[in-house]
Amino acid sequence: VQLQASGGGLVQAGGSLRLSCTASMSSSLLSGSDMGWYRQAPGEQRELVAQIKSDGETDYTDAVKGRFTISRDNAKNTVTLQMNSLRPEDTAVYYCNMRVYYVLGSHNYWGQGTLVTVSS
Repeated sequence: VQLQASGGGLVQAGGSLRLSCTASMSSSLLSGSDMGWYRQAPGEQRELVAQIKSDGETDYTDAVKGRFTISRDNAKNTVTLQMNSLRPEDTAVYYCNMRVYYVLGSHNYWGQGTLVTVSS
């Protein structure tokens, strides 16, 4: 399984960016997986930003609630993070994540990371 993330860049505070992550796996396997976005700022630990489970249930860290929206398109093997009203503190490398559930357990897969820089 490979995850390819895209969409990062430089934006001014208050602006928007849209991150996308495409998975190279069967749609049937992906549809049963949980997908999410994490971020890691310099000197900080990686933290969960948003996740969307296989049933469509979403969860967000408090810092992005009301500003970020996660969605998935199982037919296109993608998970998307729409980021609005960006703040300088959103600056980080963003990683897409997929937890795939197999018969004998689950496994986490990670994308390569995409840098988001928000200027004040």
